Amino acid sequence: MPFHGVRPERRYLFHPSPVSDIGVNDANVWRLNPAHRHVYNKLHVALSQGLIAAPSGVSPMAMGLEPEHACFVKPITNLGGMSLNSFATTAQALTDATINGTENTASNSAAGSFWCEFLSGTQTSTDVLVLNGKPQWYGHTKAADQRDKNRPIYWLIGADCQDSENPIETFIRRELAGYTGLCNVEMIGNHIIEVHLRGSNAFFDYYPDAFMQAWVNLVDHQTWQGLESINQGCLYSLFGDWALPDNAEQLVESAGARLYRDGMMADRVGIIFADCPEAAQRIEAQLKQSSC
Repeated sequence: MPFHGVRPERRYLFHPSPVSDIGVNDANVWRLNPAHRHVYNKLHVALSQGLIAAPSGVSPMAMGLEPEHACFVKPITNLGGMSLNSFATTAQALTDATINGTENTASNSAAGSFWCEFLSGTQTSTDVLVLNGKPQWYGHTKAADQRDKNRPIYWLIGADCQDSENPIETFIRRELAGYTGLCNVEMIGNHIIEVHLRGSNAFFDYYPDAFMQAWVNLVDHQTWQGLESINQGCLYSLFGDWALPDNAEQLVESAGARLYRDGMMADRVGIIFADCPEAAQRIEAQLKQSSC
């Protein structure tokens, strides 16, 4: 079918089917979009934002960072878990690994990676419907400050992130000229950190009913007729080394939410789709109590 990479349990969302080939995961969209796949190079994205960054092996201190300056290391391109093997360290530690070839985290994970000056601020994820390199619609999501292994515990869907739209539009007009379809832009503060030529599939449940049709019309017919804003909600991750009870779905649904059992991430047992974080937290407590 023309939607490529849809997981079986998510197929109910992807209607109507397009005539054109549309990828919904990174491996397929990279394959199907040769003219624009350069945005998957995260080092290129970092440098386009004016950040201090370089391939692993280049000393951060030689690039002007102080020894104590925090750096983030991650793969330059990784289509199977975009930030897999990422970690934070210091400019001094990376410089020592570069000079001495020491057997530490910095040197062992260096191959195919790059470092970038560490960013702080609000983390956002925005899906953008694009027509010929021009944004037409934004779907914003904001990450929680609470983290598990540097991963947000939850995402607020339909958040007010209009301040991010100008830098996103500037990037898309420059880097995705001629592109038509859906893309996702992740930011920390005012800086873009990752770009994907697909949407945040986990958030689609909260998008307007006409979203899929608008996306298909955009790609198949190059037409745009507008789309309403996103329904607000919360995607809450259940991290940790514990097991969901057998009746987890019934417990979650009785509380007015939905549960997705996660078979992809080893230390995430599931995802709760709820109206707000507080509701999801109450459900999490009930699930843990029932699993004992």
